[in-house]
Amino acid sequence: MGEFEKSISFDGRDIRLKVGHLAPQAGGSVLIQSGDTAVLVMATRSEAREGIDFLPLTVDYEERLYAAGRIPGGIMRREGRPPERATLTSRLIDRPLRPLFPSWLRDDLQIIALTLSMDELVPPDVLAVTGASIATLMAKIPFNGPMAAVRVGLVGDDFIINPTYAEVEAGDLDLVVAGSPKGVIMVEAGANQLSERDIIEAIEFGYEAVQDLIRAQQDLISEIGLEIPAVQEPPEVDSTLENYIRDRAALEIKKILSQFELDKTQRDQALDAVQKSIETAIAELSEEDSIRVAASANSKAVDNTFKELTKKFMRRQIIEDDVRVDGRKLDEVRPVSCDVSILPKRVHGSGLFNRGLTQVLSACTLGTPGDAQSLADDLQQDQQKRYLHHYNFPPFSVGETKPLRAPGRREIGHGALAERAMLPVLPPKEQFPYVIRVVSEVLSSNGSTSMGSVCASTLALMDAGVPISKPVSGAAMGLIKEGDEVRVLTDIQGIEDFLGDMDFKVAGTETGITALQMDMKISGLSLGIISQAVHQAKAARLHILEKMLQTIDQPRSEMSPFAPRLLTIRIDPDMIGLVIGPGGKTIKGITEETGARIDIEDDGTVTISAIDETKAKKARNIIQGMTRKLNEGDVYVGRVTRIIPIGAFVEFLPGKEGMIHISQLADYRVGKVEDEVAVGDEVIVKVREIDNKGRINLTRLGIHPEQAAAAREAAAVNR
Repeated sequence: MGEFEKSISFDGRDIRLKVGHLAPQAGGSVLIQSGDTAVLVMATRSEAREGIDFLPLTVDYEERLYAAGRIPGGIMRREGRPPERATLTSRLIDRPLRPLFPSWLRDDLQIIALTLSMDELVPPDVLAVTGASIATLMAKIPFNGPMAAVRVGLVGDDFIINPTYAEVEAGDLDLVVAGSPKGVIMVEAGANQLSERDIIEAIEFGYEAVQDLIRAQQDLISEIGLEIPAVQEPPEVDSTLENYIRDRAALEIKKILSQFELDKTQRDQALDAVQKSIETAIAELSEEDSIRVAASANSKAVDNTFKELTKKFMRRQIIEDDVRVDGRKLDEVRPVSCDVSILPKRVHGSGLFNRGLTQVLSACTLGTPGDAQSLADDLQQDQQKRYLHHYNFPPFSVGETKPLRAPGRREIGHGALAERAMLPVLPPKEQFPYVIRVVSEVLSSNGSTSMGSVCASTLALMDAGVPISKPVSGAAMGLIKEGDEVRVLTDIQGIEDFLGDMDFKVAGTETGITALQMDMKISGLSLGIISQAVHQAKAARLHILEKMLQTIDQPRSEMSPFAPRLLTIRIDPDMIGLVIGPGGKTIKGITEETGARIDIEDDGTVTISAIDETKAKKARNIIQGMTRKLNEGDVYVGRVTRIIPIGAFVEFLPGKEGMIHISQLADYRVGKVEDEVAVGDEVIVKVREIDNKGRINLTRLGIHPEQAAAAREAAAVNR
């Protein structure tokens, strides 16, 4: 196949597609570019492995530092473990792509996206999502596409497609919309408390652009003359086993699903007992029996068939009776309870959030500016994260045993969603210079732990005394769609997430939405249903928020006694070197003397931290003394530090010394310096002269009594 190119423009911003040029042995590949950002995406298919009963799809996104003209640091001088942002982009590609593959497909599929070039304007993530669709089509993999994604920003009152980094930073919205010809598949957003109406309009605006990209893909395929195989109907399955299980278990399954007083554990145990009775009955059949043969064909045949029947009955109960397995109405939230300060104050703040059987404990830690996470190793512009949100999902939270591992993609993704939900309400650095870390520990899971971590984190932040502008809550919405029948579910639990068609998480304040994330298991959703889910989520958020505020209604006025105390001062940037000293000697000496930690930024902002506030003040006084601009005639209270034959040295500001010449000790002739002062004496001095070498000459002469009194008062305050 030769090289083919296609271009599409959004408000003067071009997206260029090139196929048939790079990676010829991949199943399909495309180079997708916008500005100087270029992403190469490959899709490859291998034959199915024996015994696989799921779609083994792997999506990897990687960034090469040469893309920004940089050489990696470290000993190896090559890229190592992908940064968190790369993991999130891999998820962003996977989530809209996965539901478009036919349910029966079992072939090994791999999507790899490589950022080969990157400017400081165009983010590569949405390009990679669209590129994944094109590469899949080029590989002739069965696929209900095309699919595409765009980013929507809000600058002023105007929505824009694929905004630059600067426009996203300056605006109130960062929304990614992915869709197929059948509708919206995925939404990911952070917003500055935007209304439900604004969010829905933004999704609609984005989906219109998505349709343009879908048409561009269709035109490209047509121009190439590539024949895309139609997605086949799923292969016929022998219904013998399903009919057998249905005949013997249907009534029992329906009865269990309608026993609303059962909790999750009891319901699961009851269903397991029914399944085991079926397995026992099958095992007692003769080896030649068709039922036993069908069950033996796959080790998971009975389990999969039983779960499929359970799914059908649960969905039918919701569609026909508008009632859920726990007896709730479709728009009803499970019982909510909250608590704060459940951990000792060594932990700076803690919050516990319970919603049904879902329980999340969040702990808040306040740190110094030096604790900020540097993003300098990423391709994006150098910056630091002052708010870190980490999410942990241990196996005991769902009653399982499993080895503990490093955080996976799910943990990273849920932590990032909760982090995004809280960012709009955090205080600015100038008001609250602390670095903030929140860790959400999922102690029990039965649906929507990510939104539970948002709620628990709000509680922990307020308990720690972080002056957030508004509390944030969140809820997860679900969907059951059977033909034209649609039911939107509020606050979904585990079984509804697993057996449903949508997981739509919405977080926000009483004012508006701060974050949302929608994932589908079907190939598209209309804007009308999305609008219903967004509005239905608002009532749930406000209900949960009311319960939270009954526990703690505003941030505490005092922080934990174990949280560091921060003092911030500004110095002349030209004096930063003086404070640091050669090889850091001076600043290290101040730290050792006072026990305080000192962080200095390039603009001259100095942040001093210590658990004991008096230590922080001592370090501040030293730095202020070192960097204070002296004027001739200024009067200070000082202490004699050493004596030489021609005068005495006096430390009159922390870290700053001057000399009183013997002739300036008194208004009469002094024979010996020791006759007037001794080491350790407190004296009042005036700056007489600062010579061209910066040496300070002091005097005790000509000091007015009012100047002396003012100096003593200032010294008392500084102590």
